[in-house]
Amino acid sequence: MQLRSICVFCGSSNGRRPAYLDAARQLGNAVAQRGSTLVYGGSAVGLMRAVADAALARGGDVIGVIPSALEQREIAHTGLSRLEVVPSMHARKARMAELADAFVALPGGFGTLEEFAEILTWAQLGLHQKPFGLLDVEGYYRPLTAFFDHAVEEGFVARPQRDRVVVAAEPLEMLRLLAEAAPPPAGPAWIGPEQT
Repeated sequence: MQLRSICVFCGSSNGRRPAYLDAARQLGNAVAQRGSTLVYGGSAVGLMRAVADAALARGGDVIGVIPSALEQREIAHTGLSRLEVVPSMHARKARMAELADAFVALPGGFGTLEEFAEILTWAQLGLHQKPFGLLDVEGYYRPLTAFFDHAVEEGFVARPQRDRVVVAAEPLEMLRLLAEAAPPPAGPAWIGPEQT
């Protein structure tokens, strides 16, 4: 699959481990090196800035999408290829989803989790067929993937849907897996009463 643009969700802080910042820089560099456009939340702080600056330094195109309410709080990045200011968080997520061919979540907090969960849910509902993954830097997302497995075991998530979540520890491996991702599984996308 050709990934012309890749959306990255990540923290507006650097986190406590240097590996998080390193991974953000490596991912931004790798996205630009492959000729893909980086789409992200438009901020000039934390891992968000790191991934954008790395892509820009490599000569890549970077599109930031930021809500007007956060333009000052998150400190909008003024050095991007393009910065789009949108009216709300809902509009931000919808616009990033529209611009991207694939999605990657670097380490982050509640906002990163919420953004990734929405993309995951939209895929489950058949609203998009784009690949998405968790960049599991030093096991950061291990508890989340364990929850996904638990949800399958407890009958709330179908195994083919859980298996759509690409997980990799290294940025280059993540991009390779996203490009090779299989199309969505056929059949019911979620578990309903008729399947219990």
